[in-house]
Amino acid sequence: MAVISLRLNKNEESMVNFLSDYYERDRSSLIKYSFKELYEDIIDRQIITEYELKEKKEEATFVDSNEIIKML
Repeated sequence: MAVISLRLNKNEESMVNFLSDYYERDRSSLIKYSFKELYEDIIDRQIITEYELKEKKEEATFVDSNEIIKML
């Protein structure tokens, strides 16, 4: 397991303390949670970009909710 040293100015330290209290997480868990969320945002953006490209090529289709019900 890696250990990372993080230097924060007073404002950043205040934000970490606030968020730690708000989310009821210790600082380490809060930072790990933040990294995970940022990584998920990147993956989401990639998926959206891929979908938009398919949509421009008219390869994307929507299925009506009634069609889904019929499949069930």
